[in-house]
Amino acid sequence: MIESKKLDLLGYTRGQFESLLVELGEKSYRAPQIMKWLHHRYVDDFSQMTDISKSLRTRLAEIAEIHEPEVTAEKRSKDGTRKWLMKSRSGSSVEMVFIPEGPRGTLCVSSQVGCTLDCTFCATGKQGFNSNLTAGEIVGQLRVAQRLLGPDYPDRQRVVTNVVLMGMGEPLLNLDNVIPAVAIMMDDLGYGISKRKVTISTAGVVPGIQRLVETTDASLAISLHAPNDELRNELVPINRKYPIAELLAVCRQYANNLGEKRTVTVEYVLIDKVNDQPEHAAQLIGLLRDFPCKINLIPFNPFPGTSYKTPTRMAVRTFQDKLVDAGYSTMVRTTRGQDIQAACGQLVGEVADRTRRQERYQRIAAGVA
Repeated sequence: MIESKKLDLLGYTRGQFESLLVELGEKSYRAPQIMKWLHHRYVDDFSQMTDISKSLRTRLAEIAEIHEPEVTAEKRSKDGTRKWLMKSRSGSSVEMVFIPEGPRGTLCVSSQVGCTLDCTFCATGKQGFNSNLTAGEIVGQLRVAQRLLGPDYPDRQRVVTNVVLMGMGEPLLNLDNVIPAVAIMMDDLGYGISKRKVTISTAGVVPGIQRLVETTDASLAISLHAPNDELRNELVPINRKYPIAELLAVCRQYANNLGEKRTVTVEYVLIDKVNDQPEHAAQLIGLLRDFPCKINLIPFNPFPGTSYKTPTRMAVRTFQDKLVDAGYSTMVRTTRGQDIQAACGQLVGEVADRTRRQERYQRIAAGVA
């Protein structure tokens, strides 16, 4: 576990930097210089910031740090997908996945270690909740990916073109860190990613969406996964607290606030004979009528210990066709990285299981079984 009372500058927004510099008796225009060193040049030592005074560099080194999440494992899929296991400040592991597709590179980042929501089809939820990631740890995932992927894509100015907060955790239960992290991702002094290409995903934390209305213009995705409350209560337990009608109402408010013909993305994991039947498609069509959205269908990606199964190709195609015929923009997300356990939480779960087995063997050897 890393314990430090120093300021974690990777998680500082432009405004926070300006305030810090004023507190230090420095000019606020130093903020862009420092941010460029952190997010454009990826320096890890204040002494490398050669266009700011030596006295400021020394002071920053005394009160602050540049701390990236530590990469502890990496896997590469035959389809180009890459997955990293990273150590958080709590000492626990989180995952990050990069999915290349033509000129687009999508990075899926985590916002928490584990998750409290326990959606029944999610590998992360089965591991429980450990801690929130800091803003610096969330931004640090993007910084690590940009730095590590750069040599593999020398002709691209920006390797990561899209960021989705769809990794481990529920982003809206960690908004104090997610909001500044997203601001840095979209800031030209940070990573300059378009607000349309940074997506915050939620399982349906309604108060969190209400807060987003006032704090960001990033894109929003909701993990719906069921067309009625009875089924969604089973698959996504938080629905018992914030039912579908309440969720869609606040999402409509968010979309209206964004304007510019922005829509909300509806994520729908298709599970064999659970929520993939024609009657479910018909219910979904009725539910989303006049709701500004596009729909992503995601065939379930099995993980150890689950009883759920991947739907047939015919079931997926039939479901999509019904939605398209009803006028909905609907895409089927191609399953990627199956050979490297790219489903969220799988790699962490494997490592945790292996660690528990090793600890048990050590207890047995010591006669403490």
